[in-house]
Amino acid sequence: MFPVVIFASLAITQHLPLPFLPRYDWLLIIFLLMQWWMVRSGLETKDELKVITVFHFIGLALEIFKVHMGSWSYPEEGYFKVFGVPLYSGFMYASVASYLCQAWRRIKVELVNWPPFIIVVPLAAAIYMNFFTHHFWIDIRWWLAGLVITVFWKSSVTYEINRVRYKIPLSLSFILIGFFIWIAENIATFFGAWQYPNQRDGWSLVHLGKVSSWVLLVIVRWKCQMHSIKDLLFNVTI
Repeated sequence: MFPVVIFASLAITQHLPLPFLPRYDWLLIIFLLMQWWMVRSGLETKDELKVITVFHFIGLALEIFKVHMGSWSYPEEGYFKVFGVPLYSGFMYASVASYLCQAWRRIKVELVNWPPFIIVVPLAAAIYMNFFTHHFWIDIRWWLAGLVITVFWKSSVTYEINRVRYKIPLSLSFILIGFFIWIAENIATFFGAWQYPNQRDGWSLVHLGKVSSWVLLVIVRWKCQMHSIKDLLFNVTI
């Protein structure tokens, strides 16, 4: 529901100008109200909100740095912008975290052969740092991708739909989530959520290579989420 509201709001505000405030600020208000309603209605728990808030700030920090480096931009005006980044942008990261929380709870996700945290934590940290350091040093994403395949080679994820349990390799789940985020990214940029340098003269498809970035970022989110869920939400043994 969260991504649907995001896409609908982006589409409507692009074609229906709203009074008093710039578009980016209206998007922030809409997303805050949506988040409030999800918790108030019981669709989302307060503990899940804590996890989602963490991802909101992780995403916002990455956005501020990437916009500063010229990777993409938010060309429209807005009162609630920090270093050129509108505050609503963090909700797009939070919507992915919301999906992971809901999936974990509603389809009874379980991890099989999850690697030791002493291995996963440094790997996730290296992946996140590479999003920053590759602007000043070499890009080691493909080395990191190789490590991911090695570390998660024996790991899998199970989930339940209509009382039937399914199982897929964990690395495949990363790729699938990253691919669908790339599709969502194309929809979002089409509606002007943000703008890549090659889209300044008109919208064009986001480069397929961005899938690799999303796959790696999903791993960071997944690692943080598993740790947060374990400690904050469900008290399960992983």
